[in-house]
Amino acid sequence: MKVFLTGATGFIGGHVARQLRARGDDVVALVRSPAKADGLRELGCDLVEGDLSSDEAIQRGISGADAVIHAGAVYKVGIPKSEHAAMYESNVHGTERVLNAAIDANVSRIVYVSTCAIFGDTHREVVDESYRRDTDFPTEYERTKTLAHQIAEDRIAKGAPIVIVQPGGVYGPNDHSELGNVIDQVRTGKMPAKMFPNAGIMLAHVEDIAAGIVLALDKGTVGESYVLSSEKATLGELVDRVAAIAGRRPPRFTMPGAVLKISAPLGPLIGPLLGFPPNLGELIRSTGDTTYWASDAKARRELGFAPRDLDTGLRQTLAASGQPA
Repeated sequence: MKVFLTGATGFIGGHVARQLRARGDDVVALVRSPAKADGLRELGCDLVEGDLSSDEAIQRGISGADAVIHAGAVYKVGIPKSEHAAMYESNVHGTERVLNAAIDANVSRIVYVSTCAIFGDTHREVVDESYRRDTDFPTEYERTKTLAHQIAEDRIAKGAPIVIVQPGGVYGPNDHSELGNVIDQVRTGKMPAKMFPNAGIMLAHVEDIAAGIVLALDKGTVGESYVLSSEKATLGELVDRVAAIAGRRPPRFTMPGAVLKISAPLGPLIGPLLGFPPNLGELIRSTGDTTYWASDAKARRELGFAPRDLDTGLRQTLAASGQPA
C-alpha cells in the first residue's frame, strides 16, 4: 500500500511512519524541511517538500496514493494570540486542503487524526465518541481542532471514505510537549510543586497510538470515529506514579489554583522558569479541574486496539531516558 502521511516529523506521525514501513508499506511524507527529516529518509520514506499551506505539495504527495493519513497539526497549549492565525491556518485550512485533495484524487481510504480535546470538559465522566462538548473553547488548539473535526464530518456526510481517530494524552520517549515536560521534571527530581493535580487526562503510549492509527487504516469503518486512549488518570496521580517508578519523592507541595490564576499575567516571565508556555491564562483555563476522559472500548472492540497499561508504558519511557526500569 502507498500511503501519503502528513505530520511525519511529529511525535505521533514519526511512529506511524515507522510502523507502516516495518510492514512494507510505501510512505510518502510531507515535510517542511527535508534536510531535517533524516530519520524518515533512513526508514525509506519518500519525502515531499512543503507544508499544510501548499496545495501543490499536498497534491503531489497524494498522487498515486492508495491511502492518506492526515496527522499533521500544530499542538500547543498556552500560546500567545500572535500565534493563533498560524495555528488556524495549519489545523483548519490545512485539514481542508488535505481532505479535499484526497477526495479529488479518489483516494480509497483516508484517516484523519483528531483528538479527545474536542470533547472539552467531560465533568469527571468517561465519555464515548458520541459525546458533544457543552463548554466554550479554553484554548485555540481546542477551537481549531474542533473546527477541523467538523470539516472531516462534513466530508463524511458528503460520501468521503474517511475514518476519524481521537487520541487522548500521548506520552513516550522524546516527548517535548507539556505532558512530556511533567514526566521529565518528576523523573529528574526538578518539579518544585504539583500543579493542576485534579486535571484529568487519558494516557496512552505513543507507540500504541500509532498502532491504533494503523488499525483504523486497515479495519476502521468509514464514517466512524475511534477514541484511542488507554488509561485515565489525573496529573497528580501521574506525578505520583512517575515518582514511584523513578525512585523519587513526589513534590511535597501543591501550587494553589488561586496563586496560578494571579500569576497568569506574568506568564511570559515565569512560564519558562516552570517549564510552561508563556500564556499561563490559556493553560489554566484548559487544565484546573477539567477532565478529558474518554473510553477506547469501541477501538478495542472493533479494531483490536490493545494498548499497554500505564505503569508498563511509564517504565519503558523512563528507561529510554536513562532511568533504571
